[in-house]
Amino acid sequence: MKKIDFQVDARLAKLLASYRSSELALKELVDNAWDADAETIKIDIPTPMSGEPLIIEDDGTGMTEAELRNEYFLIASDRRQRRGELTKGKNRKVKGKKGIGKFAGLMVASSMSFETWARGKKCQFVITKNDYDSATDIEKLSIPFTSIDYAKEKQGVRIILRDLNQSLAYPVADKLRQLLLREYGRENGFSIIIDNKELGVDDLQGDFSDHSKKLEKIGNVSLRFSISDQKSNLRQPGLSIRVDGKIIGKPSFFDLDKLDYFPQKLLKKLYGEVEADGLVDHVTADWGALIENSHLYLELKNYIEPILIERFNEVYGREINLAQARLKRSVDARLSKLPEYKREFADKAFKKVAEKYYGESESRVTPIVNVILDALERTDYRTIIEYIHDTKHSDVAKIAEVLSEFGLLELAMIGEQGKARLEFLDKLEELCDKDETDEQIIHEALENNLWMFDVKYTLFSSNKTLKKQIENYLCTRQFS
Repeated sequence: MKKIDFQVDARLAKLLASYRSSELALKELVDNAWDADAETIKIDIPTPMSGEPLIIEDDGTGMTEAELRNEYFLIASDRRQRRGELTKGKNRKVKGKKGIGKFAGLMVASSMSFETWARGKKCQFVITKNDYDSATDIEKLSIPFTSIDYAKEKQGVRIILRDLNQSLAYPVADKLRQLLLREYGRENGFSIIIDNKELGVDDLQGDFSDHSKKLEKIGNVSLRFSISDQKSNLRQPGLSIRVDGKIIGKPSFFDLDKLDYFPQKLLKKLYGEVEADGLVDHVTADWGALIENSHLYLELKNYIEPILIERFNEVYGREINLAQARLKRSVDARLSKLPEYKREFADKAFKKVAEKYYGESESRVTPIVNVILDALERTDYRTIIEYIHDTKHSDVAKIAEVLSEFGLLELAMIGEQGKARLEFLDKLEELCDKDETDEQIIHEALENNLWMFDVKYTLFSSNKTLKKQIENYLCTRQFS
C-alpha cells in the first residue's frame, strides 16, 4: 500500500493570519508582548505616504536562538499546551492560542524585521511577502538569521514593519487606541504608548470628564471618566478605584446600578478611574476590595454619584426627553381624555419609563406605558403614595408639594365617591319600587353600604360578614 503525505503551501500561513483590519493585526502583536510579560510596549505609526516604517517595541522576556527555533518558528503550536495557561513571570492569562500571530505583521506590511534581546544575546531576522510567494513548501522556507553577543542589559522585542500594504486602509492611531483600551485599559503593570501618548481613559471615543477635589476625610481625589458614544458595550464598564497606583477590585458604578430610575444600558457606556490614595487604610488585606462599611467610601460615593448623574443627563438627557415625547405621542388619544391633574402624573411617569428603559425596543416599552395609563384612568392613589414614599425627608419643599397634591387628590376622590353614592341610591330606590324585589336582596345591598345610616358605620358590616371580617383581621376564631 502506498502512502501520500500532505504538503503545506507557504500561503497557508498568510491565510491563517488574516485579520479584519490592520488595527486587529497590530493588536495580535501587542498580545504577544503581553504573553512575554512586557511592562511597556511602544507603537509608532508613521504619517501616511511618508514611507517611514511602523515600529512596535516591548520590554518583555525576549527570546534566545533556541526559543526562536523551537517555539517561534513552530507554526500553529498552542503555547498554553507547552507552558500552561499563565505566563511564567507575572502569572498573566496567556492570550496567544493559535500560534499564528507571528505572521500578523505581514498583513500590514511587505517586510517584517524581527529583533529580540534575551540573556546577553541579540537575534535578528527578516521575513518578506516575497519569501512566501517564491516558496512552495513552508517547511522548506529558509529565513536569514543572525545571533550575536550583546553585552548591555536589554531584553524584549522590536518589530519593524516596512512598505505598508497599500491595498488596506492605513492603520489609524485613534482606532488602535479604542481597540486596545477595551482589552488592556484596566491592566496593572502594562503600559501601552502609541505615538508618544500613553493609553488612557480619555482615549475612549465619547464624552470625557476630568474632576479633582480635596475631600474632608479622604484628601485629594481625582476622577476621570468617559461616556462612550459607541453602540457596542464596553468589556469592563464602570469606574476603577486606584489606591497608591494599584487598582482595587472590580470596576464600580458607585450604586448607580441600584437606582431604580437609572437606565442600566447607560451604565455599560461608563468607563473611567478614581484615584484616592487616602483610602489606603480601608482596603482589604488582599487588596481585592474596599471595606464595605467604610465611612470614607461613603464620602467618596457621595462626591462621585451626583457628578455622574449630572454628566449622563447632559450627554443623554436630550435623547431621553425625545424618547419621552415619542411615548406621549404614541398614546396621545388616551392622554387627551385624562383630567389635567392626571396628565401631570402621566408626564412624570413617562419620564421615569424613558429613563429606566432607555435604548429598549418600542415593543417592550409600550406595554409598560399602557399599564400606567390603565392605572391613571382608574385611580391616582398608588401614584401619589409612591411620590410621597420616594420623597427624601430633607426635601421640605417636595414633601409640601406632594402632600398638597394628595389633598387635591382626596378632594377629587371625594367628588367621585359622592357621585358614585348618588348613583347607588338611585339604583336602590329603583330596586325598592319593583314588586318582584324581595327583602333578602335589599338586605345584601345595605349590608355592604352601611354608610347610608351614618358616616361612622362606613367601615362596618353586618351579621355573618362582620363576624368573618373580624376573624380574618384577628387571625382567630374565638368569636361565635
